[in-house]
Amino acid sequence: MTPARFQAISDQYSALRIAVVGDFCLDRYLEIDPGKQELSIETGLPVHNVVNVRSQPGGAGTILNNLVALGVGEIYPVGFCGTDAEGFELQRALRAKAGSVHLDHFFATDARRTFAYCKPLLMHPGRAPEELSRLDSKNWTPTPALVEGRILGALPELASGVEALILLDQVDVPETGVVTARVLDTVRQILKASPRKWIMADSRRGLRGWPAVCFKMNAAELCALGRTTADASLDGISEAALALAQQQGKPIFVTLSERGILGVSPQGEVEHVPALPLRGGIDVVGAGDAVTANLTVALTAGATLREALELANAAASVVIHQLGTTGTASLAQIRSLLVTA
Repeated sequence: MTPARFQAISDQYSALRIAVVGDFCLDRYLEIDPGKQELSIETGLPVHNVVNVRSQPGGAGTILNNLVALGVGEIYPVGFCGTDAEGFELQRALRAKAGSVHLDHFFATDARRTFAYCKPLLMHPGRAPEELSRLDSKNWTPTPALVEGRILGALPELASGVEALILLDQVDVPETGVVTARVLDTVRQILKASPRKWIMADSRRGLRGWPAVCFKMNAAELCALGRTTADASLDGISEAALALAQQQGKPIFVTLSERGILGVSPQGEVEHVPALPLRGGIDVVGAGDAVTANLTVALTAGATLREALELANAAASVVIHQLGTTGTASLAQIRSLLVTA
């Protein structure tokens, strides 16, 4: 990508308004000093001494973090947290991004607990952090109607005032998070009223039955839709993604790990961008969310399909080389990998 084209696309970012609708969680990192390990007098079990705690928005919050890093002008998170300590930390972390991030439609409720990933890390001098077994806090019951109602009420208002929406379904059990069946029905109504609105969707449980929006998925999720086989070639994945895009009437994006990213349009355009070479140890956490953020922003700003893929691919490469954290990619970091003279 030339410097002029990179500048022309990224110059549009500060004028964009984007809503992020989904499951915001708290990523909490517990940094453990293995040199300070001791035994509990009471139980005789090892004690892991935490010497530092880091917290940041995760899940849909990781997408938001990347939008902030890209310099998007106005960002509207839509979701909830609990009234617990984790919720306090999550709200504080979101408020710290004040300016571009508007919290009118993100709220705390005592009807839900805060979705949290607690990640203990052994900090070894001169080595990458070693992640221990994670401790998760989630909701396992359906989202109450009153909580769901606040989400439903926010969507039509926001949709009319933003250039793009991003939907992220992060929960393991259907109907326990933000993106419920009724929320998807509301998205269908938004599409009916504004068929050209950019809406990007990603779900860890797959996108079967979702409205006809832009899908971002991995190869396994495409396979789960019955479109390919687990051992499909790149050509097979391209054919399957193209058929889905033509059925949806919207672009489809498939992340392929070490093989890069594939994008197809309903008009028959097929683009594949190979992954960039590794530059050291990697941690893939957060790479998919960086891709989602960059695809949405670039396409909304007028990038071509291939340009959007190149930007997202470079962002993923930046993020995977950030060890022991859920990373983000700034415009300067993306430019350093992508732009040629």
